[in-house]
Amino acid sequence: MGRWVALVLMVMSVATWVLILWKGWWLWSVARTWPAAQAAVWQASDWPDAMRRLNVFDPRAVLQPMVRAVMTLDHVAPGSMADQGDRRWAMTRVLREAMAHVVARAQHGQTVLASVGATAPFVGLLGTVWGIYNALAGLSLTAGLDIEQLAGPVGEALVMTAGGLLVAIPAVLAYNAMGRRIQALEAQLEGFAHDVLGWHHPQEGLDP
Repeated sequence: MGRWVALVLMVMSVATWVLILWKGWWLWSVARTWPAAQAAVWQASDWPDAMRRLNVFDPRAVLQPMVRAVMTLDHVAPGSMADQGDRRWAMTRVLREAMAHVVARAQHGQTVLASVGATAPFVGLLGTVWGIYNALAGLSLTAGLDIEQLAGPVGEALVMTAGGLLVAIPAVLAYNAMGRRIQALEAQLEGFAHDVLGWHHPQEGLDP
């Protein structure tokens, strides 16, 4: 049982650090390229030109889905509900859908980090309880109680608790740090969508 607990903690630790390194790099890359990508959009002559520019300045494809969504409005099937509705409503809808897609990509892996941070200490505690139980059960079969015989197994069991904490702490810290960065990215995307709506409909104000 102790070996299985150790294996589970190892898998949790590997998954946590893979997500930390991958998502940390992804979010850092997005933050680094965001100013140039946003500037490339507004310096373009039209939306197709903006899309071509974003192929260079938006390697993580954060703004590309939103620009592509705006471009799809020019190819709406005649007579469809999207064609019959208000243009501002249609643009709000496609921008909202594109932004939700980007945010979902950014949040990928957050559930794993939250689950590891919440369960790893208890997995380690399970290993500790099981190890202490086996140590006491083994001593009950011996003729006399020897503290040296008890110290080794109990010490090994207590290491499981420490292992659970060592796995959980990085997961919790990464979850909180990345969650704040994802919230900042969502706010930036909302600001960009707000600017696009204001650019298309300046006479109607900037409120969606």
